[in-house]
Amino acid sequence: MENKKIIVVGGGAAGFFCAIQIAELHPDWDISILEKSNKLLSKVRVSGGGRCNVTHACPDVELLLKKYPRGARFLKKAFYEFATKNTIQWFANNGVQLHTEKDGRMFPTTNNSATIIDCFLQKVHQYKIKILTDHEVVNVEKIKKENQNDFLITLSNNKTMQADAICLATGGMLKSDKLAWLITLGHSIVAPVPSLFTFNVVEKNITTLMGVAVDHASIQWKGNKTIEKGPLLITHWGISGPAAIKLSAWCARELANDNYEGAIVINWTPEYNEATLKMEWINLRMDFGKREMGSKNPFNLPQRLWQFLLQEAGIVLTTKWADLKSPQQQLLIQSLTRTTLTIKGKTTFKEEFVTCGGVELSEIEASTMESKLVPGLYFAGEMMDVDGITGGFNFQHAWTSGWTAAQAMGGMG
Repeated sequence: MENKKIIVVGGGAAGFFCAIQIAELHPDWDISILEKSNKLLSKVRVSGGGRCNVTHACPDVELLLKKYPRGARFLKKAFYEFATKNTIQWFANNGVQLHTEKDGRMFPTTNNSATIIDCFLQKVHQYKIKILTDHEVVNVEKIKKENQNDFLITLSNNKTMQADAICLATGGMLKSDKLAWLITLGHSIVAPVPSLFTFNVVEKNITTLMGVAVDHASIQWKGNKTIEKGPLLITHWGISGPAAIKLSAWCARELANDNYEGAIVINWTPEYNEATLKMEWINLRMDFGKREMGSKNPFNLPQRLWQFLLQEAGIVLTTKWADLKSPQQQLLIQSLTRTTLTIKGKTTFKEEFVTCGGVELSEIEASTMESKLVPGLYFAGEMMDVDGITGGFNFQHAWTSGWTAAQAMGGMG
């Protein structure tokens, strides 16, 4: 097979992984990574608080697919070829051991993202892959040359490059105007909007509890059926924590359409709803009748939150359980099972900035990541209309799509 000239656009996780996988198949090919900025692997560097959440311990593909609000059906074929177990094995083969935390997130045992970056840079050096920073692509054209299809790439400095095939791995597409040439080539862009963020709360009384974490609660965007359960954190601006961030992913489009204004409903005791807690209350009054409500909290809630909910219901902390008046009891039950908070705006969750939206999936061949419209043009990572919840799932998509594109590009005749 003759040597090919391959260009990968984007110096992030998917781009690097794709380039390395092609080089593993064809060490003699001319492979370049073009990055428009002077920073490489920037999301890898900051992910997981600088530890790099490489993937999630989820070997069951069907279970893994449930972690993607958009793109699950599209990813199915690729995940059966390359998913979590393959990721773990590839890194192990290249000297990087991963460990699993109790919530399933997987990190290098060094707990340092530099381990992943060093691994990639070592592979790039080994295979003599060219890394060209400050190379912004402003146009891509398909050209005919000596009876074969080639690409002509124009850079922002008006220089040009040619390639036999291109993999686009430019990350989230919030600035999709930079890729107008993709539309010229016939592709459609699903309007990108943010995913993975926290909620800014209007009612400032609850933010006096900043720092309070509840291990198990449920949260819902009012008017939407999606309910997420898990840890919640009260912050100085509103509500954060894994359950809130997952909700933002599942409801990303609805929230964007609502301009991030509306309400969330929190159940601090998700094993109950209002009706079942009302029935259970009879037993609680009998069990704790002589105890003061402020000191006896039967729901394992943080004490500051419990006392806040009592005060919100107009209950004096020294009130005995047996003496609780019916109107206050009803208010407290409502607060426990459906605290409703007004939301106005969002805050990006740390560095976990992800977009939903991107290149329309119906225009991409799922088994190869190749454009159905432009032969020789491939995609990898977040620029496609695929996104996962927080926990290593977006990186897993980067590895899988990068690997899948590389196998197809490496098989070119």
